[in-house]
Amino acid sequence: MSGKRYNVGKVVNTHGIRGELKVVSQTDFPEERFGKGSRLLLTNPGNEAEELPVVVEGARLHKNVYIVKLKGYDNINEVLPYKGWQLKVTDEERKPLAEGEYYYDQIIGCRVVTDEGEELGTIGEILAPGANHVWVVERPKGKPVLLPVIDDVVLDVDVEAKLVRVHLMEGLID
Repeated sequence: MSGKRYNVGKVVNTHGIRGELKVVSQTDFPEERFGKGSRLLLTNPGNEAEELPVVVEGARLHKNVYIVKLKGYDNINEVLPYKGWQLKVTDEERKPLAEGEYYYDQIIGCRVVTDEGEELGTIGEILAPGANHVWVVERPKGKPVLLPVIDDVVLDVDVEAKLVRVHLMEGLID
């Protein structure tokens, strides 16, 4: 597998004695990423070059974590060394998104300008508090701006140019 790697989950613990892992999801597509037959890379966070291709045998959601079973790992002792490791996918494993949908890494780092041409800052984080995502715009001076990702606010996203054009509704900036 070649290309860039993208985090989809973190192994936080083992579950039971049959080789299952507790995984905290770091993806918008957990059903796809942890679905049966999904190909992932187990990556050591201390040494990114140390990675192991794995295939998901099955997964289920349990108390806000996914219990993931990997093919060929049937004993707790076989998976114990991977506690703390990251689960990643490669470019080849990423599916194209519909128009108006973006992967986090395409949005984080984008410059944000208003429809009046004012430079606001750079998107540094994406929050998912409920009905819609919120982009956190880090400003050179002042508090960050929390932009709700709704049609009335986000006017245009150009991922190639890393530029987002927005309309500031009243009250978004103090």
